[in-house]
Amino acid sequence: MKVVAFPRTEQGSGASRRLRRAGHTPGIIYGGPAAPVNISLDHNALYHALKKEAFHSSILDMDVNGKVEKVLLRDFQVHAYKQLVLHADFQRVDENQKIHVKVPLHFIHADVSPAVKLGAGIISHVMTDLDISCLPKDLPEFIEVDLSKMELGTSLHLADLKLPAGVSAVHSKDNPTIATASVPGGGKAEAVADAEAAPSPEEKK
Repeated sequence: MKVVAFPRTEQGSGASRRLRRAGHTPGIIYGGPAAPVNISLDHNALYHALKKEAFHSSILDMDVNGKVEKVLLRDFQVHAYKQLVLHADFQRVDENQKIHVKVPLHFIHADVSPAVKLGAGIISHVMTDLDISCLPKDLPEFIEVDLSKMELGTSLHLADLKLPAGVSAVHSKDNPTIATASVPGGGKAEAVADAEAAPSPEEKK
């Protein structure tokens, strides 16, 4: 994904306010052996890019005056109540060094799981993203979580995930819970259980 930026020479809150009034967002590129570079970006282009999931978890091609660098979005600030991006931070990426980044989890096949299809249960997503470590070339935009085998009363943990090649999870807990399958209170599953427990007409005779 390509991002176009422009060098920014003026600094300070006054200069930043003037940039924003002109439809630009101040930012910075840092990291690696090169010195940090102050930049400005087209606000509307940045605002719409931030709505895309991949923009937050992909290696970006940052073009500043024709010079392209590989970067990651590391932070951004938005106005408390206006649709206004105040600042954006980008970190340079070295293709030979591992990066630590958070990627979203995409949950699939919940509708065909025994918990939902047979037990009328619900599957709750305990985590929505995952901290990973990998080389830039191995960075996935997202990680799929297959829920097709979940049954009522069970949980899916980090160890159950199939991570892409070259990707390892970075987490404070050894094996955190990713998702759980349970019966909603007073739901259809309880009615089904009661029906199955009730004696059949033959048993009543």
